[in-house]
Amino acid sequence: MARGSTRPTSRDVAQAAGVSQAAVSLVLGDKWRGRVSETTAERVRQAARELGYRPNLAARNLRLGRTRTVLLVVPALTTEFFAGVYTGAARVAARHGFGVVLYPSPEGVGPARDPFASAQAALDGVIASSMAADALTAIRGDQLPLVMLDSDPEGSLGAATVNLDIRDGVRQVADHLLGLGHRHFLHLAADIPSWTFDVRARALAARLDSTPGTTLRTAAAPISIEGALAAAVAALAEPGGHGRPTAVVCDDDKLAAGAYKAARRLGLRVPEDISVTGLDDLALATALDPELTTVRLDAERFGERGMEALLAVLEGRTPAEGDIPVELVVRGSTAPPRS
Repeated sequence: MARGSTRPTSRDVAQAAGVSQAAVSLVLGDKWRGRVSETTAERVRQAARELGYRPNLAARNLRLGRTRTVLLVVPALTTEFFAGVYTGAARVAARHGFGVVLYPSPEGVGPARDPFASAQAALDGVIASSMAADALTAIRGDQLPLVMLDSDPEGSLGAATVNLDIRDGVRQVADHLLGLGHRHFLHLAADIPSWTFDVRARALAARLDSTPGTTLRTAAAPISIEGALAAAVAALAEPGGHGRPTAVVCDDDKLAAGAYKAARRLGLRVPEDISVTGLDDLALATALDPELTTVRLDAERFGERGMEALLAVLEGRTPAEGDIPVELVVRGSTAPPRS
């Protein structure tokens, strides 16, 4: 092949690797498994690298009628958690020649306008958080191949669902606090009608119900530090039959930050007078003093699994099953209750 300004073609790669153009298309389109050998696939990839060959995606997309673009629908980007979800999804997408467009559903103002003149024409599929499910109607995303994140597998709109094992995370929190001797709990719950938060409430109540002598109060709050502060002050100041709770279980690290401020306002020390736990393990968790005991959620793995599931749906395969494990990280915000 003449070097210089001439762009290498798939025919050049085929000649260099000693294979057919069809084999080159299979390998570079990542559809070679079961059709050509691993050795041949590597020979094609090596030839493409040496020649500096790049597939003409525009021409390929015209032939396939596909844009190789996926929409990721998330709530407003108020924490770094969904940035991690995007990072993981984009990493897997890039390996398969797809791009990911991020669509944050604005908080409190309803779904934004359709970012595409016609979502079906512009997209191959959608990955959506259940916390932003309302936006799907506006963009007609429920009419495309769809994977739901943090969603009830039994009633999901999507062809597949991908979940973190939130139930187990809440059980780990409850077991830790019960093991320290706590029996009187406040659940500072996210005031958002979403399956993932319902799961947290049910899992906590079920675990405490199985332990004699426990009490559980619930206070709902918007996911903001000021909202959590107000809700926690009201709940902790309110007299109850068993006295003040000794542990506050929060649905989110931001809520936990509000609980810290509420404790300080009421003259309570964390963890000497009251233990506090979060859920997410955001950067905020180690910025608090004392550092926050919380449940670490692998946001990037969550995004990766979402994209892998969508690729499986697009290719007619069954996505991987099983929830993504989560991990309790014990830090300085929990201690045995005062006797």
